[in-house]
Amino acid sequence: MNNIDNKELIKKLHDIWNTNNISAVPDVYSKNVVVHWSKSSESPNSVGHVGIRQAITDTLRAFPDWHENIVDIIAEDDKIVTRYVSTGTHIGNYQGVVPTGNKIKVDEISIFSIKNGKVTEQWCLVDDLALLEQLRNS
Repeated sequence: MNNIDNKELIKKLHDIWNTNNISAVPDVYSKNVVVHWSKSSESPNSVGHVGIRQAITDTLRAFPDWHENIVDIIAEDDKIVTRYVSTGTHIGNYQGVVPTGNKIKVDEISIFSIKNGKVTEQWCLVDDLALLEQLRNS
């Protein structure tokens, strides 16, 4: 795949999170994908399609209006980096925090490794402090 195809693949990935289209997970993620979440996450990794579907489901249960807006996307061979802003309204339990009804807006960066047209690995960096502050301040 070329850089343009890789960027389109990652746009589809973010769209899965925005639309809860978990049936599209196999179209974007390899079956053995490993996602390394932020260090403060209750589950540091998600593995395979089952793990990704669970992460999406858990996030959207806590933030049903979750949306990831891509700000920047950079491609270099089999690596793609996106900087994006995630927003949502906290109406379900999220990593031990009971629903607050707060609207959140958090900066994120993800690095993706792509092989054979699928995401094989992802590393996530989230502004955890800003997220927690927004969840705690009501």
